[in-house]
Amino acid sequence: MTRILGVMVGLLALTASAKPVQKPVKYELDGTKFEGVLVYDDAVKGPRPGLLMVPNWLGINEATLKQAVHAAGKQYIVFVADMYGESLRPKDQQEAGKAAGAVKGDRPLMRARVNKGLEILRAEGKAVKLDEKKVGAIGFCFGGTSVLELARSGANVAGVVSFHGGLDAPTPASEKGITAKVLALHGADDPFVPPAEVKGFEDEMRKAKADWELVSYGGAVHSFSEPEANAPGQAQYNAKVAKRAFQSMNNFFAEVFGS
Repeated sequence: MTRILGVMVGLLALTASAKPVQKPVKYELDGTKFEGVLVYDDAVKGPRPGLLMVPNWLGINEATLKQAVHAAGKQYIVFVADMYGESLRPKDQQEAGKAAGAVKGDRPLMRARVNKGLEILRAEGKAVKLDEKKVGAIGFCFGGTSVLELARSGANVAGVVSFHGGLDAPTPASEKGITAKVLALHGADDPFVPPAEVKGFEDEMRKAKADWELVSYGGAVHSFSEPEANAPGQAQYNAKVAKRAFQSMNNFFAEVFGS
C-alpha cells in the first residue's frame, strides 16, 4: 500500500510540473505567411496575463524558445512573434542583419507585423485562459525596438518592456499617442545605443506624455540578457544584470496588471 501511495504521489508531482507547451501557430499578413509559437505551462489551470514576445534579430530559434519559456514561467502565456515570415529563418548574423534591417528600416511594416503578433496572442490565448484584460509585450534587441514601435502605434496593450533594444524613433507616435506604459532596460555601456539616442528617447517620451521608465545598468553592454552573447565590450551576457532585468520586468507587469 505504501508503495502504491508513493507511485501516486510521484505521478501527481510529474503532472504538477508538466513540461511547458510550445505550440506552433501559423498566420498570414498582407500575403506573407508567418509561424509564431505559443508558450505556456499547462500545469497552470487558472487565467493568466499574456505577453507578446519579439525575439532578437536571429528570429525564432532554440535560444529564443528557451528565453520564452523562462519569461513565461508559471505567470504568463507568451506568444513569440515571427517578424520575418516562415520562409526566412536566419542561419547566421549576416542573414539576421539583412532581415532585421529590412524590417527596422520600414517602421510602418514593423508596426504592422508586431500588431499582428498581438492579435494572434489574443486569439490563440483564449483556449488556454488568457486574461484578456492583462496583455503586455516584451522584446530583445531588435525585438525591443519592435515593442517600442508597438507602443508608438497606439496599440491596446497595457505595457511594453524593451530589453537592450534600439531607442530611436524615425517615425513619430500615432495620433492615438502612447497609451501603454513603457519600461526600457538599457545597458549603460551599449555601443549600439549611443547617449544621443538615449536622450532622444527620453525627450520623445516626455513629449508624448507617456508613463515611462528607463533603467540604465552600469557595466552592461548590448544583449546583456542573452546567454549566447559573447562579444566583449559590444554584445555580452551579464548574468547579474539579466537577473535584475527580468525581476524589473516582473515587478513592472505586477504593477501594470494590478496583481
